[in-house]
Amino acid sequence: MRTRLFLLAVMLFVAGPLVSMPAARASEPVTLFAAASLRNALDEVIAAWKAETGKQARTSYAGSSALAKQIEQGAPADIFISADLAWMDHLQKAGLVKPETRSNLLGNSIVLVSPKAEAKPVEIGPGFPLASLLGDRRLAMADTSAVPAGKYGKAALQSLGVWEAVEGRLAQAENVRAALALVSRGEVPYGIVYATDAAADPNVVIVGHFPAGSHPPIIYPAALLAESKNPDAAAFLTHVKSPKMKPVFEKHGFTVFN
Repeated sequence: MRTRLFLLAVMLFVAGPLVSMPAARASEPVTLFAAASLRNALDEVIAAWKAETGKQARTSYAGSSALAKQIEQGAPADIFISADLAWMDHLQKAGLVKPETRSNLLGNSIVLVSPKAEAKPVEIGPGFPLASLLGDRRLAMADTSAVPAGKYGKAALQSLGVWEAVEGRLAQAENVRAALALVSRGEVPYGIVYATDAAADPNVVIVGHFPAGSHPPIIYPAALLAESKNPDAAAFLTHVKSPKMKPVFEKHGFTVFN
């Protein structure tokens, strides 16, 4: 009898307690690296994703150049949406995106903005007197050497023949939203930002539109990153590109390509 009780005790010890296995962990949120100019629209798109699926997505908004460099350095992300083709091309050449998932998502335009209290229309064309309009103050732009909004703005000013007159009088910011903030707070009289950014800030007014032919087309490409292992990433990217999200982007002033 004692032998049988001993054997039973050993069997129970080996088997362990009779408890149910823990439920599988919920999948991690999709991590999205996106150009700063997309903040308002993508926040709505993410809210719609959560309402529809119950799943989370988290975002890092910054200049496309800064985000691309972070991805190169191994920052964990699932999706990249750039404000220009060049930074997406850069990552694709480095083998850091899944090229079969890449597509051109959105379009935009650049505008000249002014603080609401100071706003007066400016006719933008070849040789327009931007330097005179600035007086002894500065022009806000995103970093013209790396950030897409700054590069588009510089290209436009060069093609219109006014770059040399203002290049020494810039207030350059790390991204386009930071440039917008300088105008919004009245720290500078003018800034060059995307039309969508201007629409997002009630403290600024669009005083002029840059001709589309004065700079390269503004295109936002999107793609999954090569290192992404998140099973929800592809579905989230499909959600971003879905027809039901088109009105969200259009409401914020983007042109939708899909």
